[in-house]
Amino acid sequence: LRIFIMRLRLGMWILLLLVSFSQLSIAASKAEIDAQIDEVLQKFFEFSPAAKTLASKAEGILVFPSIVKAGWVIGGSYGEGALRVKNQNIQYYNNISGSVGFQFGIEKRSEILIFMSKDALVHFQKNKGWDGGADGSVAIANFGVGEDLTAENIKDPVISFIFSPQGLMVNASLEGTKISKIDEPK
Repeated sequence: LRIFIMRLRLGMWILLLLVSFSQLSIAASKAEIDAQIDEVLQKFFEFSPAAKTLASKAEGILVFPSIVKAGWVIGGSYGEGALRVKNQNIQYYNNISGSVGFQFGIEKRSEILIFMSKDALVHFQKNKGWDGGADGSVAIANFGVGEDLTAENIKDPVISFIFSPQGLMVNASLEGTKISKIDEPK
């Protein structure tokens, strides 16, 4: 038990250091975020042409091009992105989550939330902070290839895609994720 407590404390200190240093270097400029969003969407649409069709019917798309997650027993993640409506980034957001459990390492991923209904988009925009696991009905896309993905077979108001450079991630979750508005980066 004593060793476990020591490891837990060490893990908390490491996580605190990671978060502290990441806050110093993570704040990207508006131009950097916008360019990263364009790049991620291009790769995403190449990976799944059906997602491009789905996105064209969306009321809005929230894109976090780079979310970094680090953990050792206690984990956390952070990323910045923007809400895009009619091909314009209209508001910037951060994506923060925390977790406790068996975990070790660092990973980078991208998240895209597609708002299919006007009501879901307005609800999201009105909230000061949005909990991805609790607010609204969010469908997590768990397909390996995008061929099963069509606007006709997706009925949820919000669809989330979580992927790494290798493609869509299976069994991904938004549980414990808090999305909040941030001031427009300079």
